[in-house]
Amino acid sequence: MTGRDAAGGDTGDGGGGGDGDGGATADAEPDGTLVGDPPAPEVVTVGAATVDRTYRVTNIPEPDGGAYADTVAEAFGGVGANVALASARLGRSTGLIARLGDDDVGARVAADLDASPIDDARVRRKSGTSTHCVILRDGDGKRSIVTAGDSAKRLRLSEADRAALAGADAAFLTAYNPDQVHRDAIEVARRPEAPPFVFDLSGPLAELAGRGAREETIDRWVEAADLFVVGEVAAESYLGCTGREAAAELRSRGAGRVAVTAGPDGAVLGDGEGLHELPAFEVPVVDETGAGDAYAAALIVRWVLGGDDVHEAGRFAAAAAALNVTGDGARGGLATRAEVESFLAERGERGGRGGRGDRGDR
Repeated sequence: MTGRDAAGGDTGDGGGGGDGDGGATADAEPDGTLVGDPPAPEVVTVGAATVDRTYRVTNIPEPDGGAYADTVAEAFGGVGANVALASARLGRSTGLIARLGDDDVGARVAADLDASPIDDARVRRKSGTSTHCVILRDGDGKRSIVTAGDSAKRLRLSEADRAALAGADAAFLTAYNPDQVHRDAIEVARRPEAPPFVFDLSGPLAELAGRGAREETIDRWVEAADLFVVGEVAAESYLGCTGREAAAELRSRGAGRVAVTAGPDGAVLGDGEGLHELPAFEVPVVDETGAGDAYAAALIVRWVLGGDDVHEAGRFAAAAAALNVTGDGARGGLATRAEVESFLAERGERGGRGGRGDRGDR
C-alpha cells in the first residue's frame, strides 16, 4: 500500500481532540511532499473501506421476526471507498482518507485498495477492529445494513489529510465519519481557496448517533458544502420531509446545490436556477447496495467538476446508479464513463462530453 505508515505509523493527535472512541489516540502522519510523489488526486474522499458480508434472505425480517439465508457472499464496500472507486471508473484520479484495523479484515481491505486505482497513501492501519458490514438482501434487491467495528469511528484528520483535502479538485465526506472529522473538514471547506466539498447525509440521525456527524454539524454543512446529497430516509429524519419539499428546505437554509434521492422514484436536484425533478431508469434490480454512492460519484464528476448542466448531470448520475444495481454488492455494477454513455445512448439520452475539464475513461 503506497505511502502508508512510511514513518512507523500515526503519531500525535492530528488536530483530532476529544470526540470519538473513548479518547482513542487520534491519527496523524508526517506532512510534506516527497520528490517523486505522484500527482495529487483530483477527488479525495473521506470514509470507510469495508468488507461487506451479504446474506440473501427470504425476506427482510420485521422486529421479532426472522428470515432464512440461502446464500452468503463477501465483497468490498464502504461509502468512502465506493465513491472513490466509482469516481475513478468515471475518469477522475481519486484518493481515500480512511482508517483500518490491525486485523484480518483490515489486511484484506488494504490489499484490495492497493490493487485498485485509488491512491491509498492516506489510508492507515491502526489498532482496533476494522469496520465491516452485515447486509440482508431479499429477492427484490432491497436490503438492510448493520455496521460493526471501531476503525472508521476512530479516524481523525492529520495536517497531511487536511492538506490533501485542500489540494484536491473536489472533496467528499459521508455523514458516517466522526463528528470531529467533519468539524476539521468544515474549517478547510471555509477557506477562500478551498475546492468544492460534497457532503452526503448517508443515514438517518439515529443511525449516526455516537459515530457520525451530529445534527448541529450537519446544519453547518448545509452552507459549507458545494453539494449536499441526501436520501429520502435521511431527509425525513433530518428535515421531516422528502423530495421537492426537502430540496426546497435545504435551499432556503443556504445550500448551494442539493440532491435529494429516492431510489427508483428518481431525484430532485436544486441549484440557483430552481428545483429539477429527474426520474430514475427502470432496470432489473439485483442489489440496491451502493447505488447512492455511484450516484454521488457521478454528480461529483459531471456536475461539480465536469461543468454539465443540472439535467445532463442528473441523467448521467441516474444512469450510473441504475447500472450499479444490476450487479451484486456495492460495487457490482460500477460503470465506466463509456458504459454510462452507451446506456444513455441506447435510451436516446444525452451522454456526451461532460463540459469543461472533463476527461475520458482511465
